[in-house]
Order: sequence, then C-alpha cells, then structure tokens
Amino acid sequence: MSEPLNDARRDFLKMAAVLPATVAAPWALAQGPVATAVSPMATAADIAAVDRVFITNEDSNTISVIDPMSNQVETTINLTSFDEDARPPFRFVTGGVMPTHAAMIHKPLYHGCVDAHGAVPNPDGTLLATSGRGSSNIYLIDSVNRRVLGNVTNPQAGPTTNPERLSSGILLGREPHEPTFTRNGRELWVTLRGEDRIAILDVEQAKKQVGGAPSNAVRAYVPTLNGPAQVWFSKDGKLAFVISQKVAQLEILHVNPDAQGYSRPKRLRLVDLSMQDKPAFTPFQKLSPDGSQMWLSHKLADAVSLVSVKDPGTVLATIPLGEMARPNHLEFVDNARGQVTYMSLARVDDGGPNGAASSRLAIIDRSVPISQQKVVGMVYTGGREAHGLWTNPANNLLYVAHEQDELPGTPNAGQVVCSAFDVSTPLQPKLITQIPLGALKLPSGELRNKKSINLVYVRPGTKGQTA
Repeated sequence: MSEPLNDARRDFLKMAAVLPATVAAPWALAQGPVATAVSPMATAADIAAVDRVFITNEDSNTISVIDPMSNQVETTINLTSFDEDARPPFRFVTGGVMPTHAAMIHKPLYHGCVDAHGAVPNPDGTLLATSGRGSSNIYLIDSVNRRVLGNVTNPQAGPTTNPERLSSGILLGREPHEPTFTRNGRELWVTLRGEDRIAILDVEQAKKQVGGAPSNAVRAYVPTLNGPAQVWFSKDGKLAFVISQKVAQLEILHVNPDAQGYSRPKRLRLVDLSMQDKPAFTPFQKLSPDGSQMWLSHKLADAVSLVSVKDPGTVLATIPLGEMARPNHLEFVDNARGQVTYMSLARVDDGGPNGAASSRLAIIDRSVPISQQKVVGMVYTGGREAHGLWTNPANNLLYVAHEQDELPGTPNAGQVVCSAFDVSTPLQPKLITQIPLGALKLPSGELRNKKSINLVYVRPGTKGQTA
C-alpha cells in the first residue's frame, strides 16, 4: 500500500528514475508487440463472465472497473459527492473551471471520499471493502452490481445532477489504511495507520448501518503496533499478522473465535524486524499459496521477508530487491510451468515498452529451496510507479496498477494505466496490453481517474484469496 510520501521521499523516488536496474533478465528488455486481446496462452476460457478487476484511484476518489474479457474499463464507481446539487459549491466544475485533484476535496460542502486507497474482496468475492484514508472511513461495494452500498436516491436528481447521493460509509478513525476480511467472512479488520489500533467490524451489521438501519458495525478496537499498515490471516484463520509503517515489528494475534465465529483477539507474539527493516516501513503482506509463509514487503529497505506461519514469526529469509527498488505489493503465481512471486516496484527506469520510462516487476523463483530464492529477473510493467497487482483464479493472468500518469508522447499520455500480463509461463511474463483508465463522467465535467493504488481481481460467487 502506498504511504503518504512527503516531498523529500517523492523527490527520492523521482531521482530513482535515472538509476539503472540492478537485476535484469533477457525478457526484461524484449516483451514483444502489445496486443489488445487476451493472450493465446491465457485464453478466454480462463476468464468467467462475472470476472472484474477493481482499482482504487486515490487522487480522483474513484474505482475503475475493468472487464478482463475485453481489457477495457467497463465503468467507474463514484466515491465523490460532486454534482449532487446544482449549486456551485456542490459542483466539480463551476463556471468552466476544473479544480486540481488536491483542491477538489476541499470544495465547500464536499462530503465524499478522501484518498481512496485500500481494497479487498470478501471470501466469496461478492463484497468489496474500500478505505478512504483522508475521510477516515470505509465503503462497502457490491461487486456484482458494481455499486456502493448505502447510496440513496438524490432528491435533487435531474439532468445536471447525479441520480444518487453518496453514502457516508462507516467512520472508523485516523488513516484507515487496509481492510481485510476474516477467513469466515464475518468480520472486517481495518488497520488505522494514523493510530495504534485495529477496528473490527461485524460485516452484517456494517451492511445494515450503511443501509440506514440503527446498528453499530464496530465490534471492537484492538490495541496494536503504532502505525499498523495491514492485517492478513493464516490459511486456517486462526492467526492474524499485523505489520507497521512506524515500528520495525510484526505482531501476531490469536484470532480466538467464539462459537459464532466472532474474534476475541489475544497477542501471541511480538517479532523484532529491526534487522530486516531498519527504516521501519512495511506497508504490505500476503500469505503464500500453500499457507506456510507470510511475505512482508519492506518498502524503504528494498527487500521482502519470508516469515514462518508454522513457527509463527520466525523469519525464514530476507531477499534484497535492488537499490531503490521501493517495493509496494506482491503476488504469487503457481501453475504447471512455475512458481514465482512478483513484487511491484515504485522505482521508474528508462527503456520500457516503446522506449518510455516504466516501473518493473521483480521476479522471485519459488520453485527452489528458501535458501536459494532470489530475484531471477525483472520485467517492465508498461506504466510508472507500479503498485497493486492481483492474478486471476487460473493463475495465468496478472493485472498491475500504477500511480503516475503516462508521459507526453506516449500512446496514453496524461492517463493512468493498468497493465495486463500473460503469466502462463511465470518466469517469462508477457505484456498483453496497457489499459488507460479514462475518466468519470460527471454532469458538470470529466473527473480523470488518477493515482491507482490497490487492485483486486474478483470472481463473485467463487472462493478467492481471502477465503
């Protein structure tokens, strides 16, 4: 997940664009022609009609929805409150003047999302939870109908206004960074990165609350590490791993569910990560497909650590990713042709597809013993400042989100793009296409989708990665 970088850190990342890659492989420089259809190796049979890719756009406070069958944006979910009223203070564009992305959320009477960031599907993929970092709340989204739960009919709906009024979501606390559903789907755990606690919500009560019924969705606030970034659960749902972006520690909790499946968290262990993450900045983690390891992304330490689940908290290995790599998210691909971990890197390098600057994915071969695992190659993502990434259930397609706009002179100049990869052969990922995210069409003007953060691939009705 992206941290709120200060100016110095952003400049640091920009300087990295001129640095050469420290690890490369033959496929890093030659990716072949860019196509617009599904790769022949990853056929349409691997995509269900209900499959969708959801991307949170932090600066525009929107969610782009991509149909992987066509690799085009199908719709944009609006988390802003613009144009709910015809009067100027409520409009996105007033008198022909379009505000900057930073200024728009400070317009008078704006009550929409601020800094749309985290996103995660529930175990069966029918519900998404999305965090508003700056607005301190969580939104629930019906992933089948692609709509925000709790929206109501706008009493001022008309030709120049929106038909719906945006839900206020659920107010939780300072900087809700990442939401994660428990394995049984009964609860949503949300790390409050600006504090030192986790908000635990009853999912059914949360649905009722956003729908307007008298209800209190928050079951408890659990004390935890300062600056908690994310929670991820063990495969059996018995353990919760908590990482931080303020302290070099990992907290492991017993979920300790009651007879109804609701948690009663108890600390099991506090792990010192000062050797692995000296800058104390670990924003993302994910469980390996076999459930044996939790992988932790150390963004400022330019590394990823593997932590044992069987012996909870024991660090099995730390893999360097290269100078100024700045890893964001990670994803696993296991299929008949290989086992890898992909790490999205925020660093931007010259020499990407069509000669444009691009970030890369680091490729770690997981088919070898842990002691031999390392970065064996890198591939350009086809976009700048790579962030969220997620694979399809067949484990042969990968989608990657990007924070920065495309450069002038490129085919999608001025737009944020999502990249689709054929990962049928995991050690040789091939870029299928670059998907421009376009804009949300509001009655008063177009709000450009900007600064993509989290990305999830969802197949509603099917057990997914959080099940």
